[in-house]
Formats: sequence, C-alpha cells, structure tokens
Amino acid sequence: MTDLRDVTLRDGLQLTGKPLPTARKVAVVRELLAAGVPSVEIGSMARPDLVPPLADTLDVIRALDPDELARCWVWVATPRHVERAAEAGAVNFQYCLSASDAHNKANIGRSTEDSLAAMPRAVAAASAAGGRIQLCIATSFTCPFEGAVPEERVLAIARDARAEGAGDIVLCDTLGQAVPAQVTSLVARVAAETPPRRIVYHGHDTWGLGVANTLAAIAAGASEVDGALGGLGGCPFAPGASGNASTEDLLFALRPSWLTPSSFARIVRLSGALLDELGEPNRSRAAQGARTSATAFPWALGEEVSCR
Repeated sequence: MTDLRDVTLRDGLQLTGKPLPTARKVAVVRELLAAGVPSVEIGSMARPDLVPPLADTLDVIRALDPDELARCWVWVATPRHVERAAEAGAVNFQYCLSASDAHNKANIGRSTEDSLAAMPRAVAAASAAGGRIQLCIATSFTCPFEGAVPEERVLAIARDARAEGAGDIVLCDTLGQAVPAQVTSLVARVAAETPPRRIVYHGHDTWGLGVANTLAAIAAGASEVDGALGGLGGCPFAPGASGNASTEDLLFALRPSWLTPSSFARIVRLSGALLDELGEPNRSRAAQGARTSATAFPWALGEEVSCR
C-alpha cells in the first residue's frame, strides 16, 4: 500500500507572497489528518529571512499535540535544526541535501559533502529525541545550475555510510523535469542497490508529469509519495521549479483504502478555500473535475467549488 504525505505547509508555501497565519496552518494540519491523510509536512527550519512564509514553524510545532506530531514532518538541514525542532516537540525530521553541489550551496549554503558529513550528528539528535529521520535528496534528476544529475551520483549518496540511521530515503524531482522512464530507473536502482529502507518519491508538476512520474515511482518500489493541495509550491532556490504534484490528483489516481468520496470532497473543499485565501491558482485537475455536473459519478461534489 502506498501512503501519501501532504507537503502544502512546507514546500507548498515556500513561494507564496501572502503569509498564512499560524492558527490557520494548525487548522489545516488538523483538517488534513481528520480527513485521513496519513502524514503532513508542517514546516521548515530554514532561516526565516530566507523563507519568510515558514518563519513560524516552531510555533506550529508547539501548537500541536504529541499524537498529531507523530504524523507530522519537519524539514531540516543541520543537526542544530533537528535539536531546535525536537525541543519544540517534533519527532519526525526530513534531513535534506542536494545531489548537486550547486543547488546544495544555493539551498543550504554548503557543499553536499559538508551536509553528508553533518548527517550522523543529525541522526543522533533525532534518536535522542525518540524520533525518526529521513535522508532527502533534492535535485535527484536535474539541477537548475548543473543540468542532468547522473544516477550514480544519487546512488553514491544513498549508499554513503554517514546516512545510516535514516529509515527512509526521499528522491526529489525538484524541477519537475523527469519523465516516467527516468523515475522508474532511479527508484528501481535505489531499491536494488542501496541499503534497504522505505523509498519516498517527491515530484513536481512543472512539465505536467507529476502524477505520471509518481505512479512510475510506486510501480518501481516507492511506498510513500508527496503532494500539495492544488499543486501549490516550488523552491525559491531552484529557478524553474513550480508546483508540486497535486494532493487531490494523486489521491484520485491512487484511491488509498482510507479515501472515500466524502473524504475526497472534504480535501477538495479545504484546498479551494486555502488557495483562495492565499490568492493562488488551483492547478489540480481532479479538483476541477470534482465540479462536474455529472453528479451520478460518486466522486463529484455536486456543488460549485472554488478552483481558481
């Protein structure tokens, strides 16, 4: 079975021009969890001056209870990030670095090697907090500065002994430039040629292949995938990156066992309201499809839904 993690409140908000109040973020987390979404990424420990929409991440963590935090993830890039998030109550950490040095320096301010060298301390900090940590490899397919990223580069990072302790590995199509054959190849090789761990696929929809690439990743061995409401998102340090694969589109395609027409409608309504608040377009085709007048179809909402 494939799990879905909603990343609206981290990756989704990174490029928004309008801030979302902390209380609203907490309400979105609770609404997603109540609708059945297995896990949610709730923020980032990146410098607040560099990513202002995520400056209140510690406040979001503190507002959630332990049961909620057990299903929530926080983006980190240093051991100190892990420690600070853990002090606030976080227990799940996504330790991110880039396959390409140029993007790692733009995104995190250091080389990929430096990020790898620091990872054992991040693993230790997560363990001390009784938490879990993932190894997240951004630019696993292409880099905005260096171009195509060789599979061997990603495999070398995945095999690196300094990443031991990470229970999951996240493979990111940061720019949304990969095609299904590339995704199939890399995910299959990571599954076959690196230490056994759960594989997570994080795809963007820049070139319209977010859902197709995600399905390819699942077929090749990924057991969790990321999406954002309405296809919101992008990376401020990766020119050309646009929105994530849409949570609604992925759910409609995957039909996980917990998803019902009622819970799908709940998520579509949440997405429409949130994107209206932010003044952002809704890129989800499934959310648009839910407005169909063919109300005999059980997945139709049977009402007008805001799809900007």
